[in-house]
Amino acid sequence: MAQPVSTATPAPPRRRRGLKVGFFLILLLILAILLFAAYVWVALHYDYSSGERAGYVQKLSRRGWICKTWEGELAMANLPGTMPQIFNFSVRDPAVADQINKSLGSRVRLHYEQHKGVPTSCFGETEYFVTQAEPVP
Repeated sequence: MAQPVSTATPAPPRRRRGLKVGFFLILLLILAILLFAAYVWVALHYDYSSGERAGYVQKLSRRGWICKTWEGELAMANLPGTMPQIFNFSVRDPAVADQINKSLGSRVRLHYEQHKGVPTSCFGETEYFVTQAEPVP
């Protein structure tokens, strides 16, 4: 028996809507990563304040589970017999950390920059980053 010939027009091909949504999500993800990277760069390269503090470095250690950073404490005593004020700081440059390690126990002057809004502790646990250390005679 002969098959009847269909005269109906074929349905138009369906649009691939899933491809457009996937492309949009990937583009959105890339944009979010770029915005986060730009924010981190700005937070690390523009300082909120800078200054110097002098005192005795009590502690300098390299710590962290994944991101190892140099963290230290500077004891600043204004008058003999008074309780020292502790200044917590981070060091990003290993050469500066070496300078501080050499002057442990003696009076030092630390030049620092304050960076507010650094998003993770991978860059330092404090917002004060020491950029220079010199012994005070």
